[in-house]
Amino acid sequence: MNIRISVRTKLFLSHILIVLFIAGTAGTYFYLSAVENLMDGLKERLQASAGLISQTLDAEALRHIRTEEDMASPEYVATLDQLRTLKRMNPDIAFIYVMRLEAEKIFFVIDSDETNAQALPGKKYAHVLPSLQRGFTSMIVDDEIVTDEWGSFLSGYAPIKNAKGQFLVGIDMRADQVREKYSALRISGAVAVSAAVVLAFVLARILANRFMIPIRVSISRCSSIAEGRYDEQLDIQTNDELDRLIEAINKMSSSLSLSQRTTQAAVDSLRQAKDELEIRVRQRTSDLSEVNNKLSQEVAERLVAQKALQEAATIDPLTRLFNRRVVQERLDLEVARSSRQNTPFTLVIVDLDHFKMINDTHGHDAGDSILVETGVRMKGIIRGQDTLARWGGEEFMILLPDTDSAGGLEVAEKVRARIADTTYYFAGKEIRVTASFGVAQYKGDLEGAITAADQALYQAKNLGRNRVELAGAEL
Repeated sequence: MNIRISVRTKLFLSHILIVLFIAGTAGTYFYLSAVENLMDGLKERLQASAGLISQTLDAEALRHIRTEEDMASPEYVATLDQLRTLKRMNPDIAFIYVMRLEAEKIFFVIDSDETNAQALPGKKYAHVLPSLQRGFTSMIVDDEIVTDEWGSFLSGYAPIKNAKGQFLVGIDMRADQVREKYSALRISGAVAVSAAVVLAFVLARILANRFMIPIRVSISRCSSIAEGRYDEQLDIQTNDELDRLIEAINKMSSSLSLSQRTTQAAVDSLRQAKDELEIRVRQRTSDLSEVNNKLSQEVAERLVAQKALQEAATIDPLTRLFNRRVVQERLDLEVARSSRQNTPFTLVIVDLDHFKMINDTHGHDAGDSILVETGVRMKGIIRGQDTLARWGGEEFMILLPDTDSAGGLEVAEKVRARIADTTYYFAGKEIRVTASFGVAQYKGDLEGAITAADQALYQAKNLGRNRVELAGAEL
């Protein structure tokens, strides 16, 4: 059965489908991107909050809190008050708590819950979560919402100071608050899609009518010609390709009034030319399509190779930090900017203490793991405009723009404490790592600044390691 569909309907449907396809594709892309960005933002927020809170707690002060009888201790009361205060400051956070890992089992130490459902010291946490277990050694966030007896949450964890892999602080964000944020995104997407549908409908009707008026006039004129009325002329102008159709009809009418035979011959000639042109166009289109496919493939391959070469030239393959070449280029740029704007910048050279002993004792895989983890810890402290690079071996360099020597000392001391105060773990073993720091402010001589920072580093080594030394010479 053949279903007749008018040209107007076809035009209308084609236009609306194209607009809906484009709007739907773009809307889906931006919605998925927004969802991903939202989840990444929530995870980053939970991880950062857990990391900050973990640095305010000391495991040594909490080790004796094991049962409900310890709730009267000053350390428990003070820490509970601190956690509840932090929770009240952020309405998105449901609970903040401290947990202890003992014999592969997890127990509550302090819970900020202010209801009767509060987990008391010594209460065992029955749910075994990989992310929770990893939170005793590193900062981490759940990949998805987790449900337990207190509700459904998205949680972040971080080991607290001096925890030695036994204590962590956890932060719970209620799942309904996460879902509310997703709901807001969905409502925005629905409004955008509805607007696109209305716009597509209006545009489709306008475009369909725009095409159909000259087509209907042309059909009417053709019917007149078929009835033998050759003297009538179409008086309509569309200012597009349809003008050629109207002109052809008018010429056809004039020609038919002179000689029907000549007109028929012209029509046959045009038909033959059209067929030949379509053949040539199809052939050219096929050839161009093949060439275009080959070019697209070659461009894609070159882009992949270019990206790999660029990364190999700028990124240290082990630590995934910038390499020495990149930091040298940025040093040159910072020298130019300092000369132009009269702004200070400071260099910090970091060297891990007794690194050869670590390699000899625990193996080179452990040494590589420590280099990678050290890079992660340092990146978590420095600013976005700062540059962290692997300077060579177990040495790192930190470039601090717009920073004088006092600011450089402050950053170096934070990094030193982060490395020294938190235990490293490899293959189930604890490894204590320290580092020595040399700090020098640039004052006109880049090579002199690098040399001074290096000398200050060796001064720190000579004075016992695990310390920060400032270069004494004016550069």
